[in-house]
Amino acid sequence: MKPDSTGLVNFIDEEKVWATVNSAANADSSRIMDILDKASELKGLSLEETAVLLQVEDPELNEAIFETARKVKQGIYGNRMVLFAPLYVTNECGNRCAYCGFKASNKELQRRTLTAEELQQEVLALENQGHKRLLLVYGEHPKFGADWIAETVRTVYDTVSEKSGEIRRVNINCAPLDTAGFRKLHEVGIGTYQCFQETYHRKTYAELHPGGHKKDILWRLHAMHRAMEAGIDDVGMGTLLGLYDYRFDTIAMLSHAAELESRFGVGPHTLSFPRLEPALNADIAFNPPYPITDGQFKRLVAVLRLSVPYTGLILSTREGRNMRRELLDCGVSQLSAGSRTYPGAYSDPDYDRPDVQQFCIGDNRNLEEVITEIVGHGYVPSWCTACYRAGRTGEDFMNLAKKGFIQKFCHPNALLTFKEYLLDYAHSETRTKGCTFIESELDRISTQLRDSVSDRLSRIEHGERDLYF
Repeated sequence: MKPDSTGLVNFIDEEKVWATVNSAANADSSRIMDILDKASELKGLSLEETAVLLQVEDPELNEAIFETARKVKQGIYGNRMVLFAPLYVTNECGNRCAYCGFKASNKELQRRTLTAEELQQEVLALENQGHKRLLLVYGEHPKFGADWIAETVRTVYDTVSEKSGEIRRVNINCAPLDTAGFRKLHEVGIGTYQCFQETYHRKTYAELHPGGHKKDILWRLHAMHRAMEAGIDDVGMGTLLGLYDYRFDTIAMLSHAAELESRFGVGPHTLSFPRLEPALNADIAFNPPYPITDGQFKRLVAVLRLSVPYTGLILSTREGRNMRRELLDCGVSQLSAGSRTYPGAYSDPDYDRPDVQQFCIGDNRNLEEVITEIVGHGYVPSWCTACYRAGRTGEDFMNLAKKGFIQKFCHPNALLTFKEYLLDYAHSETRTKGCTFIESELDRISTQLRDSVSDRLSRIEHGERDLYF
């Protein structure tokens, strides 16, 4: 394809994407089972194979997809579940995205950008709940450049609660920057840079983004290239389901992932797949033009787990409690918990405020309530950041993951961070149940590591923190 005036190329071939989707429709059961057999080997799927599974309608074959996804997820991630919270730093925005409450044309939205002191209060509130991993979210206003964003990251890392310590990993979701800007963020130690393309369908993208810098689809499409060129190893991409046909956008997103892997040797660290939720003065958010049913959504998540087995799959609190529970088994590896979607929300006692939030959330439970449920279903809550601080990121992380590294070390590290949470934040009933659960989980750890894990758990009991393998 020809580059635009800035030299950027749209590497998403829409005709090819649709040809992949259409040619994969109505596959027979033997073809589907062959694909599932391949997926069970933990080696991923081609775009065409992924497109076949996305379009399976037979209930028995769908259950086979879910069961294979459960086995693949268990084989790679075990029963570990990473938890984090989004922290909105500003809702000021120069874009006019038709589906978003933050759009510049929404005059009813109360605009707010946190001062350094207000940001510290938000961080302290989250630290005192038990969070160690944050996603900083910024409205895409041109006045907020890389220097200011970098300063907010420093503020978060420097904010330490006497009770609970520090935030150990800061991921960010902000407007695409140039390479020099991304380099500044890399230098202050961000974790994953997250940016969603929303939809890869060019005509739809143009209709939904009539103004602001986000209108430039190719600048956004190449954001991950610039971030990785700047040294950021981990990037996270996603689509906003409901804007266009989910089959097209899923295959296009995976094509984007393949482009990064071809260029940089590694694809995205995480994928996200939020569904449209109501937002103030955004009619399309109340009436998605391409609604995706719960059944299609669940199948999509399972198929992503089979297609890119070593990539993290993130589920937000846009989804309700029941759907979040179902998706734990068949694909999701990271959950947001106790989320609030506007600046200053965690310090706000009256937090249910549609006049300031980006969108309505479906799961309003606090962090401890989410933890209680996932532990009850046999999952270990994890706030581990060992790999990132030890430099095991990007291609190195993927190579280790494919050799069973996650099961060998991430599960023990999850137990250590969960022990910290139980001692420092949990109510007595949660603490008792959690400690019993940790003891039962020690039997899942290899005999070579078990004594070392037990020793570290004992050291945490006696006051040490931030221990990991």
